[in-house]
Amino acid sequence: MVHHSYDYVLVLMSYVVSVLGSFTALRLMAGIQDIHDTTRRWKRLILASLVVGVGAIWAMHFIGMLALNMPVKVDYAPGLTALSAVVAVIACLIGLSLTSRGDHSRLNLLTAGTYMGIGVAAMHYMGMAAMRMPATTVYNGAITSLSILIAIVASVAALWMAYKRSSVLQSMFGALVMGLAVCGMHYVGMAAARFAVLGTPEVAEAHGIDSLYLGMLVFGVIVVMLLGVLIAGLRNREVFAIDS
Repeated sequence: MVHHSYDYVLVLMSYVVSVLGSFTALRLMAGIQDIHDTTRRWKRLILASLVVGVGAIWAMHFIGMLALNMPVKVDYAPGLTALSAVVAVIACLIGLSLTSRGDHSRLNLLTAGTYMGIGVAAMHYMGMAAMRMPATTVYNGAITSLSILIAIVASVAALWMAYKRSSVLQSMFGALVMGLAVCGMHYVGMAAARFAVLGTPEVAEAHGIDSLYLGMLVFGVIVVMLLGVLIAGLRNREVFAIDS
């Protein structure tokens, strides 16, 4: 088995970007049930899905993957990595749309959260499958199942918070909790994986440095995008329901 460790700077970055993405999405969803125009509602839903899917979930996942240090060369299949981001956005759009019209019953939240959670878990394991390295990945079934359960529970909680009228301070607290939940799912999923070397591996002496730079780049790009959405929202109080 391949010994691995984590770069805790990147681990922290993964949490921060998830919190920022969660906060932005929560403010976008505040008061959406009061929007009766179908076009405006769907625009808001799509934007929120992009924010939470790419910003809060996928970016957290990718930076978290880069935080994994192993003594072998690791690359990522760009097509599958990009597809995993699309899956995350679609999963969030399904979950948000199912609960956007005011039906926040336990059954509907559970249904929407299950769809969303399974999609988030699929994104995670697609990202894992995108790893290209001289090793095979073996999963612990029980821990894998736990990670999927965490994804579903976190999604249900996220949907409940998304449509709960809340102040900016409450959204900040909710984002901190959502960030923990998203990171929890990811790192539990990573704990389920064991890597077995195939043949004589190519040692990646500078892999950690490359990963740090790439992680910082992804972090910077996503943070700038999220801050752009936040600034645009602050200029339009209606968008972020500032008075709620």
